[in-house]
Amino acid sequence: MAREFTSVGVVGLGTMGAGIVEVFARNGVDVVAVEISDAALERGRANLTGSTDRAVAKGKLAEADRDALLARVDFQVGLDALHSVDLVIEAVPEHLDLKQRIFAELDRVCKAEAILATNTSSLSVTEISVATARPNQVIGIHFFNPAPVMKLVEVVRTVVTSADVVADVEALCKRLGKVDVTISDRAGFIANALLFGYLNHAVDMFESRYATREDIDAAMKLGCGLPMGPLALMDLIGLDTAYEILDTMYRRGGRDRRHAPVPLLKQMVTAGLLGRKSGRGFYTYERPGSPKVVPDEQTPAPAGPAPAPATATKIGVVGSGTMAVGIIEVFATAGYEVVSVTRGAEKSAAVFETVKTSLNKGVVRGRLSETDRDAALGRINWSATLEHLADVDLVVEAVVEELSVKKALFASLDEICKPGVVLATTTSSLPVIEVAMATQRPADVVGLHFFNPAPVMALVEIVQTIRTSAETIATARAVCATLGKTGVVCGDRSGFIVNALLFPYLNDAVRMLEASYSTADDIDHAMKLGCGYPMGPFELLDVVGLDVSLAIQRELYLELREPGFAPAPLLEHLVTAGYLGRKAGRGFRDHTRR
Repeated sequence: MAREFTSVGVVGLGTMGAGIVEVFARNGVDVVAVEISDAALERGRANLTGSTDRAVAKGKLAEADRDALLARVDFQVGLDALHSVDLVIEAVPEHLDLKQRIFAELDRVCKAEAILATNTSSLSVTEISVATARPNQVIGIHFFNPAPVMKLVEVVRTVVTSADVVADVEALCKRLGKVDVTISDRAGFIANALLFGYLNHAVDMFESRYATREDIDAAMKLGCGLPMGPLALMDLIGLDTAYEILDTMYRRGGRDRRHAPVPLLKQMVTAGLLGRKSGRGFYTYERPGSPKVVPDEQTPAPAGPAPAPATATKIGVVGSGTMAVGIIEVFATAGYEVVSVTRGAEKSAAVFETVKTSLNKGVVRGRLSETDRDAALGRINWSATLEHLADVDLVVEAVVEELSVKKALFASLDEICKPGVVLATTTSSLPVIEVAMATQRPADVVGLHFFNPAPVMALVEIVQTIRTSAETIATARAVCATLGKTGVVCGDRSGFIVNALLFPYLNDAVRMLEASYSTADDIDHAMKLGCGYPMGPFELLDVVGLDVSLAIQRELYLELREPGFAPAPLLEHLVTAGYLGRKAGRGFRDHTRR
């Protein structure tokens, strides 16, 4: 039977420590809240009262419950006040020597049966535990910020942590209304090990001027449904905290270059650009601690007048697959005249019926009126020959992802289309420059990577090659705006923005599973509950398709030659065995009975 914790101590009352105090006090547990000085104690008290007052103001906590909560907290200076508690959770800054000193003192002060826990997000729990004479009673209890809201707790056991201690802490997490995932003591645990490689990669993308901070953040929010973009999230976490976590993970996790902090990150920390808490990081904020972003000098003013976009009123779409059909619908409902070119009358008829069915669903769901539907269908002209594209203003190619096919198509479009027409490829993985160089007008060629389903997804990646003109980019931006889409501009590199950031993260999750570090369910729980992701990595892999994921990861590795991007052997083995995800009925999970 799990032990009953009637009193706990919390050491360190910053944002995280005060949040942990609130979690326990909300659940009827008496808390001794400890700081190093009277001034620090008052700041901690203010953190707690501020949080509970906001909860009352939002109707999430009754005034009487707030008063009862605060009455359960005993604010004290010094560790000696923890002599009789059943459990202590340390939540001080991420410095190993500091935590070791505190644990050595806690070992002296606390009663023999007390459990000593650290809230560290990246340091070795084992190295912290050996500062005591009771390492079997030391454990990691990693809450996520804000602790009163976030459901996930990572329970981190060392090789000597008692099984009874683990079971007692797991039961306590359930009592607190949290979802716990229990893991071994490895760098970054689950959430940070997966999250910070992705964040560091995004900083590298920004440092290399591959894309703007706004476009990187918009791409990941709109393309993946994430609650925040990576650079805005870094500002929220704190760049100094992010640097420390990455540096620790790099040193403890096998010196994976993906976790080596990008030089820009160290420079920003040195310059005091720490994110929201300092008022400036990747973005500038109204004041320190404020979430409100204000304009700053990091966005350079354009040199000279911006190029004018070309006028586009008639659009050609080549292809008959799902993406082509979605793009036809997007342009037609936005008021463009569309010429749909497919291979033969039978294909055209099939595309027409699919577009019509989709528009009818839009009417049923209240997104379109019947008049809007009929008008959209009336704007679409059907053809089986490329010659009917001779008078369009923009051509969007959405054919099979084979470079030879696309190059041959663009060579034909180059001959048929009038001068100045923008030629766009919807490729998600092929080099746009190779397609562009199949024409005599590479300055007019651009990537327009729509996301599936195109009528729903708000993002379009605008991919510029080293030959794409500024006027072509301006036209692509203007068209995306007319479509009601957010266009993000990036260079012509494998994966563009979204896939380049997303798939290495998914590959890291597979490696984590491959190493028997945790289960697929716990990893999915960690990312959904700890990071607010709409899907866990293994849920997403099964939806995308393991074969698709493997192909994209291979392309990234082939182009970047980064060892950390090499496809996980487990992913390759599953694809070879026919475990492709939902479409095959089996991937990381069995979908045949769903």
